[in-house]
Amino acid sequence: MTHPFFNLHTHGFIRAAVAVPRVRVADPTFNLAQTLELARAADEQGASLVLFPELGLSAYAIDDLLHQEALLAAVEQALSDLVEASRALHPLIVVGAPLRHRGRLYNCAIAIRHGEALAVTPKVYLPNYREFYEKRHFSSGAAVAGEEIFVAGQIAPFGSDVLLVARDVDGLALHMEICEDVWTPIPPSTRASLAGATVLLNLSASNAIVGKSDYRETLCRAHSARCLSAYLYSAAGQGESTTDLAWDGEAMIFENGALLARAPRFAQEPQLICADLDIGCLLTERLRQNSFGDCADIEAGATMFRRVEFDLDPPRDRDLGLMRAVARFPFVPDDETRLAELCFEAFNIQAHGLEQRLRATGVDRVVIGVSGGLDSTHALLVAVTAMERLGLSSRNILAYTLPAFATSARTKDNAWTLMRALGVSAQEIDVSLACAQMLKDIDHPASRGEAVYDATYENVQAGARTALLFRLANRHNALVIGTGDLSELALGWCTYGVGDQMAHYNVNASVPKTLIQHLIRWCARDARFGADTVCVLRDILDTDISPELVPGATTQRTEDVVGPYALQDFNLFYTTRYGYSPTKIAFLSWRAWREADAGRWPPDIAAGDKRAYDLAEIKHWLGVFLRRFFATSQFKRSAMPNGPKVSSGGSLSPRGDWRAPSDSSPDVWLASLDDIPQPGR
Repeated sequence: MTHPFFNLHTHGFIRAAVAVPRVRVADPTFNLAQTLELARAADEQGASLVLFPELGLSAYAIDDLLHQEALLAAVEQALSDLVEASRALHPLIVVGAPLRHRGRLYNCAIAIRHGEALAVTPKVYLPNYREFYEKRHFSSGAAVAGEEIFVAGQIAPFGSDVLLVARDVDGLALHMEICEDVWTPIPPSTRASLAGATVLLNLSASNAIVGKSDYRETLCRAHSARCLSAYLYSAAGQGESTTDLAWDGEAMIFENGALLARAPRFAQEPQLICADLDIGCLLTERLRQNSFGDCADIEAGATMFRRVEFDLDPPRDRDLGLMRAVARFPFVPDDETRLAELCFEAFNIQAHGLEQRLRATGVDRVVIGVSGGLDSTHALLVAVTAMERLGLSSRNILAYTLPAFATSARTKDNAWTLMRALGVSAQEIDVSLACAQMLKDIDHPASRGEAVYDATYENVQAGARTALLFRLANRHNALVIGTGDLSELALGWCTYGVGDQMAHYNVNASVPKTLIQHLIRWCARDARFGADTVCVLRDILDTDISPELVPGATTQRTEDVVGPYALQDFNLFYTTRYGYSPTKIAFLSWRAWREADAGRWPPDIAAGDKRAYDLAEIKHWLGVFLRRFFATSQFKRSAMPNGPKVSSGGSLSPRGDWRAPSDSSPDVWLASLDDIPQPGR
């Protein structure tokens, strides 16, 4: 038996499938066989739910044949056979069929599992315009609530007021609607989501015309986002009648506005798509967004739903993999076009923030320390842009490189090359003597020549630099621009107070290290600051990330202490944006990072940097993150200077996204590490 850690259901995921079978017009026996074939395929892939199209057992475009006794009886028999066959299948099956009830005919969705018809939902909104004439054949389910229907030899709840609630999966509640229902101003699934439905199912026919697919995608994507739900959509495809219409078999799975899976349109073969839905994430989003709950309270009179409970019993005894993309870099898109758009937005948000702060204060100069490293480089580029927008000269940027005991020739040369290329007011002030004097004043062993390079030794240098920058700002009536990034703030990798934690305005405060690297690549690739900056920007990107505070033959590497920023930014995103448990974060990280050749990488990452991390490494560095984030560094974030928020989940400001006590215990997070298996388990 596989360790529970490796099973997706341990972490709040459910595998869902959407099927587009081949149909034969008015042939329920054939259509049943095709439905079962895809249901079995979904079962083999570990799906717990499989959705089929509207009127799939009869075919959709059969017009007046819907009033033929022979056809309706054949559909009912096929449905009975499907219910019986479902005893041997694991997934909950949702199919479409025309059903008679109290002298009326309804366009229905039927939920079936393990030989039981769990519920039947009639279509509420019947299109009767352009090419559709459903009111000629069907009655609306708008007035159907609290009823029961006889189907497949059983009595089942009947109405659009039914939620299917899994007893054994926290938060999983399903609601069914049919095609046109979602095209209306207030779809039935909207109220269902307010009543607790997390997975919304749409059985559709929806013919193909030019441009309609884009509209359907936009509609379903937005609806899933607005309802904080997963939305599954299945449209009729191969084999439907083409007397006056054509069908593309569009199948899509969305989750909170994100497209997880999509079938090719106009496929010649039956289609089955699968994706793993993060039910835990949906619950977390609803918990955070109070407006969703407020809306549910306001609409309470319209959200009275019957809860039909069932046991889903998802397979938990094996590793089913994970059928959803997990980005290695959650702050950095892996698509080149999207990444370029993000870089444009992020850079302009930063520049606009600084521009406004200077305009509001009436100050027209800034002071910035330039080390030749990533963060100060990017902050300097932002400052140049802000000055340009204000119509001020780049000479109004007072840039200083401040070498100390361990500054390398490479970083100092890069700092000077960059400052000259950008045309800023550049100066070098060596702080070694001032630092040596302070070490002597506090009787530090290093002042006597001893190789004691502790936090005091390092912070004397960081403090001297920042103190100097603030006094220079006083001297020149300027603002100090902070350069420390989001990743450093999360890990507490900054010197508090009179150190790099403080500034008058920090343009990088909500930009993670992994994104800063791509922002600089973006500037270099397009020579946005002139051809003279391209080579130096690329060399800065190639330089090891280091505070350069400890002298010696071996370069002091930040990532040897705090961990790879690639992993720590991953941990940061899922900790602050979604509040995931460490176990779930490790599961996702392992899925994203265990194979260097799997999945997509953001553009322009060197082949040598495309590496993998095993579970032991992921667990170790996650532990480092948890200790630093929850136990030792919150007090630094509680006194952050102002700075613009750049991305979702990307701010630790105590005035914004992250407000936390400085003296909380990390024990509940660290205890979760015990649920991550050791190598070999």
